[in-house]
Amino acid sequence: MRDFRWPPRPDGGPRTYGPGPSAPRNSRPTLPEPPTDIVQTPHGVRLERLIGGAGDPGTVFAHGLAGSIAATRPLGSAVLGRRIFFQFRGHGRSEAPPGPWDYADLARDLRAVADLSDATRAVGVSLGAAALSRLLTESPGRFTRVVFFLPIPVDEARGDALRDRVEALHATVEDGDLAAIAEVVSAELPPSVRNTPAGWGYLRQRVEQLSRDGLGAELAGLADAVPVPDTAALASVTAEALVIGARGDELHPVEAAERLAGLLPRATLHVYDRPGPVFTHRADLRERISGFLN
Repeated sequence: MRDFRWPPRPDGGPRTYGPGPSAPRNSRPTLPEPPTDIVQTPHGVRLERLIGGAGDPGTVFAHGLAGSIAATRPLGSAVLGRRIFFQFRGHGRSEAPPGPWDYADLARDLRAVADLSDATRAVGVSLGAAALSRLLTESPGRFTRVVFFLPIPVDEARGDALRDRVEALHATVEDGDLAAIAEVVSAELPPSVRNTPAGWGYLRQRVEQLSRDGLGAELAGLADAVPVPDTAALASVTAEALVIGARGDELHPVEAAERLAGLLPRATLHVYDRPGPVFTHRADLRERISGFLN
């Protein structure tokens, strides 16, 4: 019986043993991450930040649950002006203050980084999209343009699905078992991507980051939190919005994207026909986001 060994080969494929064809070998090793800085926020939580590009406007990028700066950087590769990436509390080198946390706390992190960096536009991914939604209910005119990529439901708690995912990730990270971390993270990948060079490159990057920086156990408390308790508040948002969903994505149901687009007064909805557009429609996704923001 053939299996894989961790870590994967530097050229992207899994390490295999025994007879049989090998995996594709045309991927490149992950590049080293650029140096980041730590910023002190007005609400007392120190957050990790990376600023790329130059000039105005500034766009802040908010990652997903257990995500990272590295995971959101590809979304901004063609966006003009300054690109501000950061790690939410409990992620990367950002602090993990005592819990419990809710989406108001994540919105506070996002607002602080945007204010400190003079960002006028925002991109939110999954959990980051939920935090962005919450921020906009409190300050509907804070940004001029916003992008919601693979949003989760804004008006309901994620429940056991989120709690189980965080607890499983946290347990494997604490144990230091790289193969176990990879097993949990692989559930985020569409089946068609899991044994490709792109999939292995993604796994390598995520496993390295999680094993190095850890993950805040307090994130499991978000399972019982509702991102936007009063969705009627989204009707006051003045920003032009682009909402991007994908069919067949169990973690980010397309209905959540459709509902969010319907709640925002100036929203455009785009739905990809299959999950994992960052892998399956990478060039189109990059051009779609940059075309909207630029």
